[in-house]
Amino acid sequence: MFTIIRDLARQNMEFLCGLLLFAVIVGFVILSYFSPYGATDIYLLPPDMPPDGDYWLGTTSRGQDVFWQLTTALRNTLFFGIGVAFLSRIISLVVGLVAGYAGGAVDRVLMAINDSVMVIPQFPLLILFYFVLKDSMTWTALIVIMASLGWSYDARLIRSVAIGLKTRPFTTQSVYSGMTMRKILVEEHLPYVLPIVFATTMNNMIWSIGMEITLSVLGFTDIETPTMGMMIYWANAHSALISGIWWWVAAPVAVIVILFLALFLLSMSMNEYNDPRSRLNRMGS
Repeated sequence: MFTIIRDLARQNMEFLCGLLLFAVIVGFVILSYFSPYGATDIYLLPPDMPPDGDYWLGTTSRGQDVFWQLTTALRNTLFFGIGVAFLSRIISLVVGLVAGYAGGAVDRVLMAINDSVMVIPQFPLLILFYFVLKDSMTWTALIVIMASLGWSYDARLIRSVAIGLKTRPFTTQSVYSGMTMRKILVEEHLPYVLPIVFATTMNNMIWSIGMEITLSVLGFTDIETPTMGMMIYWANAHSALISGIWWWVAAPVAVIVILFLALFLLSMSMNEYNDPRSRLNRMGS
């Protein structure tokens, strides 16, 4: 894994730029643990102060320091995206590998479930979950729900690779040597699909973070937990742009753009790395 990252950083400018931008995001997340203010504390500072030497990104109408609130919100949003991506990768790996290797009735049943999840309108369903589980809709519950909706496309991609791996000679040798299906999938097939998993993880994080921001801006999540979307929600609730408090909106929007750009560049460069044609070009050079 470290060898792949090193090669990508040396040969792919998009990956290097994405890695540097993501390092900036990680730096903000680390700073959040040194915040002098509580995550939900309000009216501690003079409200509506523009950016200056004391308040680098200004203060909000709720008396919060935008900079320190931004670091905490970014941490929560990033951890949310990682949580959804991690759980959905597990589901997509299990479904894709088992369906591709087992074939037959198992493949048909799993792909029927996969295709059913794929065509579900996700955003209206998430809003429905919010109204049904409004009193118990925690961030953990939202992570589980979104992970349950975000695995189907990648499971089908993994299945297509697993079908090819099933016919490879090393798979036949593994079967004749007495290896169980679980050992074959974990020890023989999993290493071949991990590059795809890493690339799709970035795309899944973009999707999940985008959905979280959208739901938060509309007020369909816990409005007391600071996230990037929730910062924009409170700014809109206090008519920040109309009141001229532009920094309250500009700061989270700028960081969201940087985060999405970093994840997009990492995903694009890893997809290019996995492309056989670009691999041949690297070997030729």
